[in-house]
Amino acid sequence: MTMSLRQLIASGLLATALLPLAVTAQAGNHGDEHHAPDRERMEERMQEHRQDVYERAGLSDEKQQALNEAHDTFREEMTDVREAHRARMADILDEDEQQALRDAMHEAREAYREGHGKRHHGEAMNDE
Repeated sequence: MTMSLRQLIASGLLATALLPLAVTAQAGNHGDEHHAPDRERMEERMQEHRQDVYERAGLSDEKQQALNEAHDTFREEMTDVREAHRARMADILDEDEQQALRDAMHEAREAYREGHGKRHHGEAMNDE
């Protein structure tokens, strides 16, 4: 079965549109097993969202299955990359340095949120 250029582009655009959701879901994954139920609920919500998008796009069941398989492959590959990165970081930094880096990243994230936290869905802050 060959895909038309329009179908190929539509599939690519859909994958691109869903990529930030996948990355966001992965961003919170820091190996903390106590968050597993939250991750499971998030993945369920994302699957529901993808299903809604697929239906809105009028995609066939075959296309939906192919996209779901691509998503699953992407998640597996991201897990592999994340684990390889952690191993490289462990080769470079000792435990104390890793903790110091995590703490610094947390502080920087909090500082960023304090400075940008009042912007929601396109609302501009009044700097005056």
